Amino acid sequence: MSSGLERTSIWQYKPWWCQPWSILLTGMLIISGSWFWLHRVWLTGLVAMPVLVWMGFFLLIYPKLMNQMLTDEAEQLIQQPTEVKQAEQSE
Repeated sequence: MSSGLERTSIWQYKPWWCQPWSILLTGMLIISGSWFWLHRVWLTGLVAMPVLVWMGFFLLIYPKLMNQMLTDEAEQLIQQPTEVKQAEQSE
């Protein structure tokens, strides 16, 4: 599909505190901090589960969903002018 539109990374639109490196760093600090503070595997596991879900969502699922949405919007913008021209020609 060569639409002529330049693909950009979703991370270009995000502030520094919402970049992949900051999400990974924050998650790892929270998990390791709970271990150093509590010294309990089961408590660290309880802390790690929601943090890992949060990291997985924002690092894996969210970028794919946003790229798909941006691709769909770009395709709609490309198709709009041709639909208008076809409507004008049929009149």
